[in-house]
Amino acid sequence: MSGAGAPDLRVDATGLRVAVIAGSWHQEIMNDLIKGAHETIMGMGADHTLFRVGGAFELPLAAQAALTPAEQGGGGFDAVVCLGIIIRGGTPHFDFVANAVTDGLTRVQLDTGRPVGFGILTTDNEQQAIDRSGAPGAPESKGQEAAEAALHLAVTARHIRTEGPSMRLVPGTPQA
Repeated sequence: MSGAGAPDLRVDATGLRVAVIAGSWHQEIMNDLIKGAHETIMGMGADHTLFRVGGAFELPLAAQAALTPAEQGGGGFDAVVCLGIIIRGGTPHFDFVANAVTDGLTRVQLDTGRPVGFGILTTDNEQQAIDRSGAPGAPESKGQEAAEAALHLAVTARHIRTEGPSMRLVPGTPQA
């Protein structure tokens, strides 16, 4: 499985507000993804709100609305965890949707400067989605992994923004 060698991204995310945005297709699998994200967010001390959208294609706009500052008419969340399921069919629809969602969520993250956890399952069949859903006996939980990544990045970005300007390079230390 692709989860082999995954890093430990647990952080203290106390005080962070997270929007979990989930598609509505493949409800049973989606519920397992949501459960993994929920347990992870709660375990790291953050607060969260679940929002549902029609499908994966709708995730970027919902993420943008959630991450836009409240004073600009948005939700003002610190991070979002986007969960969706795109299963390959017999037409190019899969490729168009998967690319659009990936590009859209990347753009939202960069435009808002806030983390987007990417919990979008892009699989060839339903069994592959179940195997990544965090269902009992499943070897992976992409809902958990997306939540961990978003919260870790939120804490890291806050640290960079707080500490970055005051950091001094020490002579003789390796630089990136």
